[in-house]
Amino acid sequence: MAVTVETLEKLERKITLMLPVGVIQTEVDTRLRKLARTVKMDGFRPGKVPMNVVAQRYGYSVHYEVMNDKVGEAFATAANEANLRVAGQPRITESEANVEGQMAFDAVFEVFPDVQIGDLTTAAVEKIQSEVNDEAIDKTVEILRKQRRTFAQRPHDAAAQDSDRVAVDFEGKIDGEPFAGGKADDFQFILGDGQMLKEFEEATRGMKFGESKTFQLAFPADYHGQDVAGKTADFMVTVKKIEAAHLPSVDDALAKSLGIADATVAGLRGDIRKNLEREVKYRLLGRNKNAVMDALISKSELDLPKSSVQAEMDRMVEGARADLKQRGIKDADKAPIPEDVFRPQAERRVRLGLVVAELVRANSLQAKPEQIKAHIDELAASYEKPADVVRWYYGDNRRMAEVEAIVIENNVTDFVLSKAQVTEKSVSFDELMGQN
Repeated sequence: MAVTVETLEKLERKITLMLPVGVIQTEVDTRLRKLARTVKMDGFRPGKVPMNVVAQRYGYSVHYEVMNDKVGEAFATAANEANLRVAGQPRITESEANVEGQMAFDAVFEVFPDVQIGDLTTAAVEKIQSEVNDEAIDKTVEILRKQRRTFAQRPHDAAAQDSDRVAVDFEGKIDGEPFAGGKADDFQFILGDGQMLKEFEEATRGMKFGESKTFQLAFPADYHGQDVAGKTADFMVTVKKIEAAHLPSVDDALAKSLGIADATVAGLRGDIRKNLEREVKYRLLGRNKNAVMDALISKSELDLPKSSVQAEMDRMVEGARADLKQRGIKDADKAPIPEDVFRPQAERRVRLGLVVAELVRANSLQAKPEQIKAHIDELAASYEKPADVVRWYYGDNRRMAEVEAIVIENNVTDFVLSKAQVTEKSVSFDELMGQN
C-alpha cells in the first residue's frame, strides 16, 4: 500500500501508521512465553511460573516494548518506501484514524531540506597569506629564553622593576571587610608579565625590600571573581623578596639544552622557522577555510530542520557543562545554561553541514584514501616517531573519521577557491597569530 505523506509546514511531515492488533498480541504472547522460561518468582521453580502470573506481572511492560518496536519498524518501513530523508526522531502519538482490527499512530517528523547552491563564480572570497620573518623567529627565541630564565636575589636597596620576580604579602578589603582570595603571604609573581592586575603591578613597581604600601584597586566588571567584580578594594602590600631575572645567552649551549639536533644557533633558528611555518600554514588554512564557508553559506538557500538545530544546541550545552566540570565547577551538570545562547552557532553548523554535504555529493569531493594517508603523514612528520603516530591514527575509527572530515573540508575549500572571485591579502605574522 502506498504511503501517504502529509506536509504540515516547510520541512515538517506526517505519516499515519497502521498496526494490526493481532500482530501486536502475537508478538506479546511470544515474548511472554520466552520470558516465562527464565523468570524467577517466589513460590515457583524457575521455568514453572504459570503464564497468567507472568502476564499479570510483566504484561504491561512487554506490551509497551512491543508497541515501541513495532511502531519504530513501521515508521522506518514507511519512510523508506516514501524515499524520505528523515531528520531527527519522529514524534509519535495515537491517531484518531479508526480502522477495525488495527491500531493507528501519527508520526510527525522533519525531513532534510533540498539545498540550492548558487553560482559560485560570483562568490567573493578574501584569501590571506603570511610568512615567517626574522622578527618572528627573534620573538620566539626570546620566549624560549624567558622559559629558561633563572633568578638571583637583588640587594635590599634595589627597587623592583619589570622582569623581576617579587614575593609579597598582601591583604585587600572592600568597605573595610576582607574578602575571599584577597589575602596571601609570600606570593610570587613576575613583575610586568601581566599576571596581576595593572594597579597591583604599578603599586609594586619601584618598591624595595621590606617596604609596605597601601593603594586602591578597581576590579574589572568582567573579573573572574564574581563577588568582587566591578568593586574597588583597598590593598596593603609588603615586599618580602626581589629577585633579578637572568636569561641564558643565545648560543650553542642554549640550542643543545633545547634538544636541537644541530646544536648551533643556526640550527635553533632553522628549527624555529620550520615549526612556525607549520603553524602559519595551519592558521592560514583555518582562516581561509572560514572565509570560503562564509561565501558558500551566502550563496546557498535552504530551510533548517528544527530537530537538527536542537540536537546541535543540546551537544553544545553538554560541551559547556563538561568544560565547567573540567575546571572544577561544583554541580556543573546542573548549571543553568540557556541553550539559546548557542542558537546562532548551532544554526550555522547545521546549515554549513548540509551545504557542504550537498557540494561534496554533487561534485564528488569525498576524501580519497591517498588524501587521508597524506594528511596523516603530514601530521605525524613533526613527531619524533612518525610511524607510531600513523599507527595511532589508523588504529581508531573515530580519529580516522576526524581526519576524513578535515580532508573533505580541504577539498571543499579548494573547489570553492577554484570557482570564486578571489582577492589576496597579506597579513603580518603577529596579526595572523593574534599578537597585535
